[in-house]
Parts: sequence; C-alpha cells; structure tokens
Amino acid sequence: MPLAPALGRRVATRLGEVWFDTIAEADLDAIADYFHRPDPHLDTLIDRTRLPDRNALRARYASWKYEGDPAQMSSVFALRLANGLESRLIGFTNLLRKTPVENYSHWHIIAPGDRAGGISSTIYPTRLDLYFDLFPVERLVHQTRVTNTGVNRMLDKFVPIAKTEFIERPDGLARPGEFHMRHVTRADLPRIREIAASMK
Repeated sequence: MPLAPALGRRVATRLGEVWFDTIAEADLDAIADYFHRPDPHLDTLIDRTRLPDRNALRARYASWKYEGDPAQMSSVFALRLANGLESRLIGFTNLLRKTPVENYSHWHIIAPGDRAGGISSTIYPTRLDLYFDLFPVERLVHQTRVTNTGVNRMLDKFVPIAKTEFIERPDGLARPGEFHMRHVTRADLPRIREIAASMK
C-alpha cells in the first residue's frame, strides 16, 4: 500500500500524534522567539554572531514557506503535536538545497519539555519522506556537531557516520567545530522505514 503523503501524515508517539504542516504566521513568531530567547542548549549549537535580529530572522523563515514548487531551494515546515482536541507547534524542520546531492536538513524541537520524548526518532522517516516527496533531491546531508549527543544518538539508529571533520563555516547558523557527516539517499528510505517499524 502506498504511503500517505508526508506533509500532513500523522505519526503516533507516546506524547500524542505528530505531523509536518505548512508554516503559519504564528509559527514564524515562535521560531524567531526560539532563536532569540536564552537557551543553554541552543548556545552549544549556534553562532549567535551569525544570528540576524528577530525581524530579519522572521522574514527569512517567512520567505521559506512552502508554496508547492518543487524548484524551491529553501523551505521550512512546522512540526505539530496533537493530544486530544488541542494541537500546538513543538518544532520545525528546514531544508536548504544546493545541488541534487548536496542538501542540508535541520530540525529543532523548540519546547524543552518535548526534547526527550522520542519524537525525533519516531518522526524521522516521515521527515525524510517529506524532503524526497516534495523536492528533486537525490541525497541529504546531516551535519551534526559531535557534542550534540541527543541528535547523534537518534541518527545512529538509522544512518552511519560517513566522516568526522572540523568545519569552519557549517551550514545554517552553527558555530565552527567538529561535525559528523551522514548521507541519506532515496535508496536508503525503505531500510530506514524498516528500522523505524522494528522499534515500535
């Protein structure tokens, strides 16, 4: 049976159902606030000297709203959680495309209380499907700081490290440092779905 489209596909977690959605105006405010609020965890990941002011950052993400065009080079999607009748934004993911084989994905769980709930692992195959469904990409690159133990532990379940290297100017807003590089191709998707299914 074909999979439901990744955009809007609901996935059950122990905290409720999660899914990717297009960005709304209120989401843009939440994302801008997330980057500009005090957050020791975020301070270990991003270079605040490269961070635009709140309005410029909000405008950047607004320009990345998915418009249904597969040629769009930068995109952002909301991650929502529903528990009962209420739903809320808990995170977001963005894809920055350069070539068919060089495409960088980033994701953030913006609510600290949701970061250890297993959501990233559960939604990971759907997140990959989202990128490959909507855009003509052939390979994704995961560039993760070696000290980001939570994310690396999650990725270790699905994708091996291709190499580890010092990067002076990483993709996105990250600070220079040592990064693990991992690659995901279209051919990897069935294997990754099988791993996720075995974890349920």
